[in-house]
Amino acid sequence: MTYRGMGRRGGMGPGGECVCPQCGYTVQHQAGTPCNTMKCPKCGIPLVRR
Repeated sequence: MTYRGMGRRGGMGPGGECVCPQCGYTVQHQAGTPCNTMKCPKCGIPLVRR
């Protein structure tokens, strides 16, 4: 039995924020751009989605 949509593109949707796990720098998430591809301008490490 399969359910429609399960297992496909498990994204979190267009809203939310990208946050630096080290210093807390926050920027609004841009649809189509994963947070982990952006780097914190202060620390230089990848951001995470919140």
